[in-house]
Amino acid sequence: MSTSPRPREARRDWGHDETGCRVLHIDMDAFYASLEVARHPELRGRPVIIGTGPRSVVSAASYEARRYGVNSAMATAQARRLCPDGVFLPVDMRYYRETSRRIFSDVLGRVTDRIEQVSVDEAYMDVSSALLAWGRPTAIARWIRAEVSARFHVTCSVGIASSAVVAKLASTMAKPDGMLLIPRSRREEFVGMMPLRAMPGIGPAMERRLHLWGISTVADLNGLDDKALTAAAGSATIARRLRLMSHGDDERVIAPRTTEKSIGAERTFQHDASGSETILGLLRWCCQDVSATLRDRHRVARTVTVKVRYPDLRYESRSHSMPSPSDLDSRVYHEAVILLARILRVDSETLSTHSQDHPLTPLRLVGVSVSSLSDTGTTAVQPSLDETAPGEDPDLGDPSSRLRLTQAALDTVRHKYGSGAARLGF
Repeated sequence: MSTSPRPREARRDWGHDETGCRVLHIDMDAFYASLEVARHPELRGRPVIIGTGPRSVVSAASYEARRYGVNSAMATAQARRLCPDGVFLPVDMRYYRETSRRIFSDVLGRVTDRIEQVSVDEAYMDVSSALLAWGRPTAIARWIRAEVSARFHVTCSVGIASSAVVAKLASTMAKPDGMLLIPRSRREEFVGMMPLRAMPGIGPAMERRLHLWGISTVADLNGLDDKALTAAAGSATIARRLRLMSHGDDERVIAPRTTEKSIGAERTFQHDASGSETILGLLRWCCQDVSATLRDRHRVARTVTVKVRYPDLRYESRSHSMPSPSDLDSRVYHEAVILLARILRVDSETLSTHSQDHPLTPLRLVGVSVSSLSDTGTTAVQPSLDETAPGEDPDLGDPSSRLRLTQAALDTVRHKYGSGAARLGF
């Protein structure tokens, strides 16, 4: 949770010139608390506070709780006094980290691999190369916000700017659930109205040092020459960084993330589902999303995992390695149906009949992930027996080639009209 000062006048429309704005800062809104509401929808609208025990501190607070004055790092006992009707929940870092990993891998990673994750709920992105496909950084930001909301039922705020420091400030100003673009030509004006403590890296001690020199805002930094600023900051290196920040610049390079070990997609049903048609429909969507991500990143996978969550919040999963790596919707879906049938303890053919007369075990969530990843260009892919059957028309090639051509055509349609525009009839 960001507690940086937020000048009200900074949250406004700064213009729409996106030239040179290649850095995005993504910051999840009240992440831990929002994730708890996502898996406990009955808590929506209530003040949720993460942190229990008489000697613990608040790890996160929903925006409803913040209206009572509750903030992170506050003693839980004080939070209880301020918000006696709050819902206090224990920290579940495993759940938070896993969801964070999937957001950064399955959403942000679909845009670019130049992602620097600085915490479980915050990351910088350099979208320079992605603009060739996306056109505008604001288009990327809108897509990220929509995907995070639809797939994980939490919100994030995005700052867009020409430098990391301005992008971070912009995302703070955009909170909650907002987006703010700062054109390159107006970055100095934007940062100039910020109090010192709003700037990354300026803590209480540095703020006190600068106050002794009559500096209370970022704009005041420009009133000192280099010698005086060095004396005020106590270091030439810090003085240089402060000078750059006062102009809305920095020398930070967005470090690319490490190569992902798995790719996944999952969704929670609006209501617990027991009909095979509904369950398989969501399973199909997960397989399409995962396979599309593989193709976008020029990767293939050998291992498929299906995970389900029951109404009582228990998880169960099954994994299987395919004879040969693949990135095709149909291959991943075929394996996923078999795994889901094993989890539900039914025959896979029965599961595929879409019968509503014999309801299945109710499910709250279905997810599919793939692992044992390798690069498409360096991996030998052996077609399945079905794909190597003789084709009816020799001029069209073998079934494997036709399937890949069909998949490529579907990808073109989906990229243009959306992921739900078309699918294979498997």
